Amino acid sequence: MNIARLLILLTLLTGAAAVCAQSPDWADLNSDQQRILEKLHGRWDQLPEERRERLLKGVERWEKMDPEQRTRAKENLEQWKKLSPERRTELRQRLERFRRLEPEQRTRLREKVERFRELPPEKRRALRERWQGMSPGDRQRGHRQLFDSRSRGHR
Repeated sequence: MNIARLLILLTLLTGAAAVCAQSPDWADLNSDQQRILEKLHGRWDQLPEERRERLLKGVERWEKMDPEQRTRAKENLEQWKKLSPERRTELRQRLERFRRLEPEQRTRLREKVERFRELPPEKRRALRERWQGMSPGDRQRGHRQLFDSRSRGHR
């Protein structure tokens, strides 16, 4: 599974929106919002305020997506639903660590992920095997090297 896509989906679905004014009751939602959130119709007014706000932010993002982006988001959501609760927790924790990175580190990580994606499949496979064969200490050093500003031009 493409972890970067999954992280983007998680960001989309669980965006850390600040709770502003009281979120609207179901009857106050417009018809598009009600259509998109129809599965929550009977429970909407009982959902916590913060959850309703996050869902409304998600609806806003959904409405701005083009058809291809919506298709990818639906596919990613289906993949997410198939994951075990443990795997979901692990991915949420990774996303939280990613969000806590400095903007420069997030940019550098995105660039490295993109370069990895552009590699031929056999090269990606070899790098994955190398990573899996590393000791925890070697992996830690690899993480530090990835985020150490001094190594920026060396990799």
